Amino acid sequence: MVYPELESLLRKAIGLDASSIGPSAIERAVRERSSACNLHDEHAYLEHVSRSQPELQELIDAVVVPETWFFRDPEAFRALSRTALHDWLPSHPEGVFRVLSLPCSTGEEPYSAAMALLDAGFPQQRFQIDAVDISARAIAQAELGVYGKNSFRSAQLTFRDRHFERRDAYYRIGGEVRAPVSFQRGNLLFGGWQPSANEYDAIFCRNLLIYFDRPTQVRAIAVLRQLLAGHALLLVGPSEAGLFLEHRFVSAGIPMSFAFRKSRPRAATTWPVRPARARSQAQPPPLPAAKPAPPARPSPAPAAAPPPTPHAREPESRLDAAMRLADLGRIAEAGALCKQELDARGPSAQLHFLWGLVHSADGMRAEAVEHYRKALFLDRHHRDAMIHLALLLEQQGDPAGAELLRDRARRCERESQR
Repeated sequence: MVYPELESLLRKAIGLDASSIGPSAIERAVRERSSACNLHDEHAYLEHVSRSQPELQELIDAVVVPETWFFRDPEAFRALSRTALHDWLPSHPEGVFRVLSLPCSTGEEPYSAAMALLDAGFPQQRFQIDAVDISARAIAQAELGVYGKNSFRSAQLTFRDRHFERRDAYYRIGGEVRAPVSFQRGNLLFGGWQPSANEYDAIFCRNLLIYFDRPTQVRAIAVLRQLLAGHALLLVGPSEAGLFLEHRFVSAGIPMSFAFRKSRPRAATTWPVRPARARSQAQPPPLPAAKPAPPARPSPAPAAAPPPTPHAREPESRLDAAMRLADLGRIAEAGALCKQELDARGPSAQLHFLWGLVHSADGMRAEAVEHYRKALFLDRHHRDAMIHLALLLEQQGDPAGAELLRDRARRCERESQR
């Protein structure tokens, strides 16, 4: 067996901790690529991939199997649009709101960010999104902008009617969403990739650091800190929240968004103005039917903003409070609330799913698996529990079980759309 040498090669190339996805995932990728190269001897394949940069990229593409869809974790996109529209725009009569999506996978995340900003009324010409991924295959698919049903798993799909054109069984994203998004291949950790902006006003870097060992995580966090503007928004995955709190980030205080900042904003924030970057001529123009973007407006006088309408606020449930505490990295308190909810109201699928997230965030994978299984026992159609459990099973060396769960999730999605 030469897989340890291949694991070392992947660690050097992309910073991958092979234990995070399990040895079976590496074995599957090696078998796939060995067969494609007609090299059935492991040592022959190792020698070939060690000398061939194109084949190394093919192996990386085979290993990095993205799990993504439009508006995954919708609160993150609400946090982005609110921050851009209400915090950044009033302080910027000119300049561009810059967003980075890394890794961007096949494009669902950066396109979701563009749709969220457009639907919030943010002027199209006032924001730009850089989308970066290590996988050349993923970048090619993202630039194509054509998606099947598996990319649409949100409960609400009205955005699809507004921003996509139906083509048989597929959907092509519209030019108004494409125009502000620029794709490029790159690696957060290694040289050769240079961002178009020195600093970003918002960065999506979700569910990437879970694949790194601790030293690599520290390096990645240092790079992200450099890329963030002073009080910019960093949006991470639920299981990564505690990691950023350990490294002097603070919660942005937006429940269930898993959003962080480098430091707490001052009472009055002065944002630097950066000029707009000229867009590549290769990008397609907006569709003719797309409505024109609203013009930029000067900062309104304080009196022009109407006071918020008072309304009765519903008390926070234990589950909402537990999710909020997990978002803040207060894992032990979130777990205690889950226990209280179980004692007071008994088991539920959503309770065990949330408890699984809490254990996953605390690095307790076996306990997380147990709770995801309990969630599926109580609700066999709980797609989020299936997807999170599939990832954990793959990390534990059970790719067959992971694929069965993903198949179940896809079937549930198809049934829900009938």
